[in-house]
Amino acid sequence: MSAPALRIGNASGFYGDRFSAVREMLTGGPLDVLTGDYLAELTMLILGRDRMKDPDRGYAKTFLRQMEENLGLAKDKGVRIVANAGGLNPAGLAAALRALAGKLGLDVSIAHVEGDDLIGRADELGFGKPLTANAYLGSWGIVEGLRAGADVVVTGRVTDASVIVGPAAAHFGWARENYDALAGAVAAGHVIECGAQATGGNYAFFREQPIGVPGFPIAEIHADGSSVITKHPGTGGAVNTGTVTAQLLYEIAGARYANPDVTARFDTLVLDEDGPDRVRISGVRGEAPPPTLKVCLNRLGGFRNETTFVLTGLDIEEKAALVREQLEGALANRRPADLKWTLARTDHADAETEEQASALLHVTVKDADPKVAGRAFSGAAVELALASYPGFHVTAPPSDASPYGVYSAAYVDAAEVPHVAVLPDETRVDIAPAAETRVLSEVEEPALPEPLPSGPVRRAPLGKVAGARSGDKGGNANVGVWVRSDAAWRWLAHRLTVAEFRRLLPETEGLPVTRHILPNLRAVNFVVEGILGEGVASQARFDPQAKALGEWLRARELDVPEELL
Repeated sequence: MSAPALRIGNASGFYGDRFSAVREMLTGGPLDVLTGDYLAELTMLILGRDRMKDPDRGYAKTFLRQMEENLGLAKDKGVRIVANAGGLNPAGLAAALRALAGKLGLDVSIAHVEGDDLIGRADELGFGKPLTANAYLGSWGIVEGLRAGADVVVTGRVTDASVIVGPAAAHFGWARENYDALAGAVAAGHVIECGAQATGGNYAFFREQPIGVPGFPIAEIHADGSSVITKHPGTGGAVNTGTVTAQLLYEIAGARYANPDVTARFDTLVLDEDGPDRVRISGVRGEAPPPTLKVCLNRLGGFRNETTFVLTGLDIEEKAALVREQLEGALANRRPADLKWTLARTDHADAETEEQASALLHVTVKDADPKVAGRAFSGAAVELALASYPGFHVTAPPSDASPYGVYSAAYVDAAEVPHVAVLPDETRVDIAPAAETRVLSEVEEPALPEPLPSGPVRRAPLGKVAGARSGDKGGNANVGVWVRSDAAWRWLAHRLTVAEFRRLLPETEGLPVTRHILPNLRAVNFVVEGILGEGVASQARFDPQAKALGEWLRARELDVPEELL
C-alpha cells in the first residue's frame, strides 16, 4: 500500500494577506503542515526600511501575531508550521517565537534558516551599496529543521515553493537527486504559495460559478511528487483545472522553472480533475538545478510625488495641455529629474453624473532631492487652482515626497552563499550546495498543433475564449494565456503571436517580448522585458505589478472563429 499523502496547506500569499486564514486552515479540516509566504520583492524593501529604524526588526510582525492566537491550536492538532516570515531577520523571529511560546506556556520547538542575507558582503560580491541583498535559498535547511523535530521552522528569503518542498522532502525522505519528485513538489508549491489565487481568487472566468470569499489551498503531496490541489470542504471559491492552470502560469518564463534544488519542467506536467474541487498534478519531470542563485537587490532610488488633476466636460485635451504648460513653467528653475504625464480619458459625452464627465490627468515626479519632489512640486500644482482651466480641482491636497525603491536581480555561485539550518537545540547545520548542476537553457520549441480550418469569424474580445494571468518579476512582466478546448488551442497557438500580442497591447511596442509555448496547459506565456521600469517600488506605470495586464489583453478585440464563441 502506498504511503498516505502529506497534506500541506497555505495560509498566506503575501505580507498583508487575510489574517484569519491561519485559524481557518487549522480548524477547517485535517492538515499535516501549514505554510505561509510573506515575502515579495517589494516586501524586502519594506522590511529593509524597518530594519533601518530598528535592527531588531526586519521580520513579518503579522506572523507573530497570528502565532499568538494559533500556536497552541497548531500544537494540539499536530500541525507543523513552515513560513518565510523571518524576512531579513529569521533569528530574531525565532527568538520572538520562543519568547511567545514561553509566555503562552507551550512546549514548542523552533528552528530557523539563515544565510540568504548578503548585505554585509555586497561590495565584495559586486552589488554596490543596496539596502537589501538576499539570495533565494532552497528547501534543504527546512528539511534539516523538520527532521530535528521542529514544530515551527521560519526562514528568510527562500523561494516561494521551498516552504512546501521542504516538508515533502523531509516527510518522504527524498534525496537531493530525486529530481522528479522534487519537481512535482515545486509545481504543487508554485500553485498554492499565492494562497487564494489557486482557489478562484483573481480568476479570469470568475462569472462561471460563485466565488464568495475563497478558502485557502491545500496540496496533498504523494511520495512520487505527484499531488492533488484542493481546499477545505465548505469554503468559498473553486479548484479546477482552470484555477490551477492560471496559477501555474503566474510569474514564470519558459518551460524550465528553476529553483535552487531542482529545475522543474512545466512542459511535462499533466492536470486532471480528481473530483469536486480536486485537481491532480502528475508527470512532472525534474533536472539538476542551475549553478547560481538569484539575489534580490533593493536600493533607495530617490523620492517621488504625484498629483492628479480632474478635467471635466468639454475640451479635455486643451485643458490638459494648458495645465501641463503652466506647471512645467512653474518648475522650470528646478525641474525634477523625472516628470511623467498620463491622461486617462475616463470621461463620457453627455454624462449623467459629474464623475462620468471627468478625465484624470496624472503627473508623477521623481528626484534625488526630497524638497524638489515634495512641496516645491505639489505646491506649484495647487497654486494654479484659480489660474488654470475651468473646473480646476485635484484629487488630494499637496503632500511631501515619499522615498521609492529600485529592484534589480543579480546571480552568484551557489557555493558563495551560506545556507544554515539552526536547529531547536541551537546546533548549526551547514547545507552544502547542490553537487550536480545544469546551466539553464530554453526548451526546444514544441511543435504547434494543426491550425484550425478557416471559417466564419466574429469580432470579439480575446477573453471570450481565453483566460489570462499576469504578474511581475522585477522590471519585467509575464502574461500567461490559456484556453480550455483543443479547438481553441489550435486557434490560439497560431493566432496569438508576438506580433499580434504587440498589436493588442501597444504599451509593449519597442520592448523585448518572448513567447513560450506550453502545449500540456494549452497555454502561451509572454515575457515583456522592461515594462515595469525598475520594479514595483519604482511605480513606473499605472499598474506597477502588471496584475491587470492580462485582463487588458483579454478585453482587446480580434477576429475569433465563430465555432469558438
